[in-house]
Amino acid sequence: MSFESLNLIEPIQKALAEEGYTTPTPIQAQAIPIILQGTDLLGVAQTGTGKTAAFAIPTIQLLHKNHTFHKGKRSIKALIVTPTRELAIQIDDSFKAYGKYTGLTHTVIFGGVKQGRQTDALQNGVDVLVATPGRLLDLINQRFISLKDIQIFILDEADRMLDMGFVHDIKKLLAILPPRRQSLFFSATMPPEIQKLSDSILYKPQKVEVTPVSSTADTIKQALYFVDKNNKNALLMDILKDSAIETALVFTRTKHGADKVVKTLLKNNIKAEAIHGNKAQNARQRALDNFKAKTTRVLVATDIAARGIDVDDLAYVINFEIPNIPETYVHRIGRTGRAGANGTAFSFCETEELPYLKDIQKLIGKKIPVIENHDYPMSTQPIVELPKPQNHNRNTSKPNESGSETKKKTWFRRK
Repeated sequence: MSFESLNLIEPIQKALAEEGYTTPTPIQAQAIPIILQGTDLLGVAQTGTGKTAAFAIPTIQLLHKNHTFHKGKRSIKALIVTPTRELAIQIDDSFKAYGKYTGLTHTVIFGGVKQGRQTDALQNGVDVLVATPGRLLDLINQRFISLKDIQIFILDEADRMLDMGFVHDIKKLLAILPPRRQSLFFSATMPPEIQKLSDSILYKPQKVEVTPVSSTADTIKQALYFVDKNNKNALLMDILKDSAIETALVFTRTKHGADKVVKTLLKNNIKAEAIHGNKAQNARQRALDNFKAKTTRVLVATDIAARGIDVDDLAYVINFEIPNIPETYVHRIGRTGRAGANGTAFSFCETEELPYLKDIQKLIGKKIPVIENHDYPMSTQPIVELPKPQNHNRNTSKPNESGSETKKKTWFRRK
C-alpha cells in the first residue's frame, strides 16, 4: 500500500513526498481511512508506530475540505491534547510538515514558560491547537481560548495522562467541548480506567490496534547484564568506552537516580544531561535538542519524561534500572530500532530487580540474552534457565530468539 492509495488530497501528498514518506505504517493504513469517514477512533498504539501521522494527516484533510478561508480571525477547529511539552512540540511540527500546502494554521501551547508568545498566536487565530492539559485549562479560564467551534478532538497518550495525574483535567475539558464532534483516542495500553475514559469520549468508535505492548521489534538487539547495584556505574562507564556508541538514552526509575547517573558521567568526562519532571520545561527541551544534535552524548531520563522522545537514528538504549512495570520495558527499548533501523538495548539487573525481569520476560514471551563475560558480574549469580550466554563483544553478539518460558523457581549461589 502507498499513501497515494489512501485518497489524500494533492497538497498533503506533495508534503508527504517532500518528507520522504512513501508507504504508510500499519496504524496509518488502518486509521486514516476511518478518520476520513468522520468516524470516532480508538487507537491502541505505542509511540514509534507512526500514530501522529495517522491522526494528523486525515485531520488536516478534513479541515481543509471544510475550510472556507474567510477573512478575519480563525477559530480553533481541531484540538490535540497530549501529556508533555516534548510530545506537543513534535505533534505541532508534524502538522507544520504535512499541512504546509493547505493554508491551515496551527500553534502549540504548554506550561513551564511565559504565556505571552502563546497567547499572541491564539489571538491571531488558529485552525489547529496542540496543547498540554494544564496550560490549556489555564488559558481557557483566562478566556484566551474558546472551544465552541471544535470539530475534531484528539486525546493522545491517554495512559500517560493517567500516570501523570491529568485525568481530572481531561474530565474538566470534556465538559467544555461541543458534544457534536469527531473524537480520536490513542493509548499504548488500556487499563480499566482508560477504557472507562475512552467510553466517555467516543461515540460508536472503530478500534485500531497495532504493535501490541507485549511485543518488541525484531530489529532491536536485547542484552542483559547481571550486576551488583554498586557496580552499575562502573559497568556503564565500561560500556561507554565503546566509541561506536555515539549517543545513548539511559533510563532510571526515579528523578534522583537520573541526576546521580548524570553526576557520575560528568565526573568521568562524558557529556550527559537529565530529563525528568523536576527539570524546567526549557531545560528539558534544551537537553533533548542537545542530544539530537549529538553535542550531549548521553541523555538520562525517567519514564514519564522520556515518553514521546523521538530521536532519529538512536542506536542505543540502556536500562540502568529495570522498570517495575513490564510494559514500560517495551516502551523504553522502543525508542530505538525504529522504521526498520537496527538498535541495541542493554539492561542492568541487580538482585532486587529479578522479579521485574521475570515479569518482563513473561510479557514479551522470550528470554533476554545474557552477557556473562564482563568485568562486573553479580556476586550472587541467579540460577535460571537462560539463553546461551553471549560474549562481551557487543558488535557481534546476537539475541536469542527463543520464546520459551521457564517455570523453575529462581535460586542463587555464592561465587
